[in-house]
Amino acid sequence: MLGVAHTIKINKRMFTMNKMSQETVTQAIKTHRESLRKSLQHRLEVARSSNNDYLVRQLEAEAAYLHL
Repeated sequence: MLGVAHTIKINKRMFTMNKMSQETVTQAIKTHRESLRKSLQHRLEVARSSNNDYLVRQLEAEAAYLHL
């Protein structure tokens, strides 16, 4: 049978792995949002330079919806 110390060591290792996984997920979310922001910004610049007011309004609405 495994001792209490062994169980605590396993739980500590699992906690560390879960913390690392959570940090990885958090970083992926941040990276994804930044990618969305950059893409949307570029699309807005192109729409504005093309004087496409309809598309500009759509993209601005998208930015508001995504809280970017």
